[in-house]
Amino acid sequence: MKRNFLILSGLAILAIGTTGCDKLKARDNLNKGIQSYRNARYPEAVAYFQKAVELDPNFTTTHLYLATAYMSQYIPGAESPENVRMAENAYNEYQNVLKLDPKNETATASIAALYFNQKKMDDAKEWNQKLIALNPQNKDAYYTLGVIAWTQWLAPDREARNKLGMKPEDPGPLKKKDIRDELKVKYRPMLDEGVANMQKALDIDKEYDEAMAYMNLLIRYRADLDDTPEQYQKDIDQADGYIQKALATKKIKAERMPKSQGITNDAAK
Repeated sequence: MKRNFLILSGLAILAIGTTGCDKLKARDNLNKGIQSYRNARYPEAVAYFQKAVELDPNFTTTHLYLATAYMSQYIPGAESPENVRMAENAYNEYQNVLKLDPKNETATASIAALYFNQKKMDDAKEWNQKLIALNPQNKDAYYTLGVIAWTQWLAPDREARNKLGMKPEDPGPLKKKDIRDELKVKYRPMLDEGVANMQKALDIDKEYDEAMAYMNLLIRYRADLDDTPEQYQKDIDQADGYIQKALATKKIKAERMPKSQGITNDAAK
């Protein structure tokens, strides 16, 4: 009995020693992978990160780096088997991160971005909503939800205009009431929600010029569902206002940038 106890104790000490050694090796591979990643040697970085994961599968950071290395090699829009596999690998590793840390904001945001880049808008919407649940102050999630709403309205709006013989430059709203009403039932709530989400992004960041630019697009395209030319023109004027705000904000940021970098007018002379 005593001998068995000593054997078990010895095995336990050996296991602890091996585990500690594996963790050190894992950190070494992680550091080498980070160096390769910084030098844009992504396949090499993947190999190091994979080894680190094998050695220490419960270390969240390594899974996150491995997923990001896969993500960096994914090319949006390319449909080659290798590219599709790269997206799948990134998704699987981000999911591994979430298994270890269900509230990991980086992994959640990355999956949302991956779906958006793949044009899987319903999935992208779902994951951006998850991101907001984790962090209600994430302006980019609200912004992306607004962009998704605009993106999903583009095709049906264009199709309706073509059917009615309306050119892109022709003022709205859509000419036939029955077509407007049908589309309004299906798309107006989504567009209104998109505008509301874009406004939330602007509430969080008053100088979010990209959100201003897309607010212009949302309101401008949504105006095709208005009931009267007068209402349409009112919306177009509001959309134009957001374009002016975006341009003015970009100018303010550009003027501010030299000062933030320690460059003064005297130094520039």
